[in-house]
Amino acid sequence: MKRIGLLGGSFDPVHVAHIALAQTALQALRLDEVQLIPAANPWQRAALHATAEQRRHMLQLAIAGHAGLAVNPIEIERGGATYTIDTLRALPQDARYVWLLGADQLANFCTWRNWREIAGLVDLAVATRPGTPLSAPAELAEHLRAQGRELQELPFAPMPVSASDIRQRLARGEPTEGLLTAPVAAYIAAHHLYR
Repeated sequence: MKRIGLLGGSFDPVHVAHIALAQTALQALRLDEVQLIPAANPWQRAALHATAEQRRHMLQLAIAGHAGLAVNPIEIERGGATYTIDTLRALPQDARYVWLLGADQLANFCTWRNWREIAGLVDLAVATRPGTPLSAPAELAEHLRAQGRELQELPFAPMPVSASDIRQRLARGEPTEGLLTAPVAAYIAAHHLYR
């Protein structure tokens, strides 16, 4: 059975840390593939700046040439509010899935809709984020123990890169070298995004 990593997010825009995390997970967890899943309308976030199709296109540009990485547009195609549980229920059942998340997302995991079911459908692998300690909320830790599952730690050197910082830099006309892949930076410039 294939092992597939799932990395969800708004990717508004996709940046070098997203790609580095996907590649790290692919190798460290010995996955067959990592699918990046752009959200249609994430319910815990403010409105997105780029359209769904623009974010999907930027993802395709960012992963071009990276074997083992793919874009899964399942949430964009479904549309509406984006809930992880709905996505997991809709995935093919012929693979074992690993949900990739940052320590910041881990901290609020128990606020996700049907989080217990999510923790039963996928393995959880957590990457460290700057300034966020890597520890599961007590309720999640207890639930995983009861299920005989463990939280996998992803050995990922934290990268101080964030989409919100990139958007602010672009809005101010500041450089973003080293934060975006060249094709994504060119796409953003060509489409006058985040100005």
